[in-house]
Amino acid sequence: MLQENQESRQPVLFLPHGGGPCFFMEWGSTWDRMAAYLRSVSGTLPRRPDAIVVMSGHWETDGMRVGSAPHPSLIYDYYGFPPHTYQLEYPVPGAPDVAAKVLGLLSAAGVSCAADPERGLDHGVFIPFMLAFPDASVPVVEISLPRTMGAADVLQLGQVLEPLRSENILLLGTGMTYHNMRYLMRPDAVSDARSVAFDTWLQNAIEAPSDLRRSRLVDWERAPFAHDCHPEPEHLLPLMFAAGAAGTDAGHRDYSDVIMGKALSGFRFG
Repeated sequence: MLQENQESRQPVLFLPHGGGPCFFMEWGSTWDRMAAYLRSVSGTLPRRPDAIVVMSGHWETDGMRVGSAPHPSLIYDYYGFPPHTYQLEYPVPGAPDVAAKVLGLLSAAGVSCAADPERGLDHGVFIPFMLAFPDASVPVVEISLPRTMGAADVLQLGQVLEPLRSENILLLGTGMTYHNMRYLMRPDAVSDARSVAFDTWLQNAIEAPSDLRRSRLVDWERAPFAHDCHPEPEHLLPLMFAAGAAGTDAGHRDYSDVIMGKALSGFRFG
């Protein structure tokens, strides 16, 4: 019975969200492979999820918050892009009932948290979801990234919410495996090589057995060029959430690319 349950529950994903509204503007072929990967995501799931619970690197809070709006708005939290990118629409429903389940699990684990019925979806969610789940029919609950939490804490958050996977709820993190804005959008031989070294370390950590995976991710700052690739950790920590929600399931890299010289990856667990 355990084996059947393990096979039928949803996997856990970490998706790269790209640069701003990059998939919806003229940028040559730069983001084509990432866009194709995102478009393939829903077809890899065992079945249509009843809801998605997502952590983005773009909702940092002083305490844990869970979005509970029945019809979340969109937050166009990117700057300097063409006017049409501020008119993008993604009319996805929220899931207050799922938000309540999230709050219940977190509270039972001793995590101080609160519902936020006003918060919309930031671009770290709606931009990749417009490709991955284009019909906007799967309800979405976004959870915040508390500023005081490090890798071990965020891994624990994922572990607390792991049971939702057996309720046909997809747990997902979005961010970027390289996020140094000083160098992200321009090739640079030194930073390019450092991004490859860090990305290789990250792949090896994710694909290690679950106990070793956890210990390596907790100490991610010891990875080669960790702070060169992530001067601040907010775009990497949603991967920790996904890894925590994976439990003992194996992880693997299912997307790998080099964009503007920087190595970028996506990961799947289970």
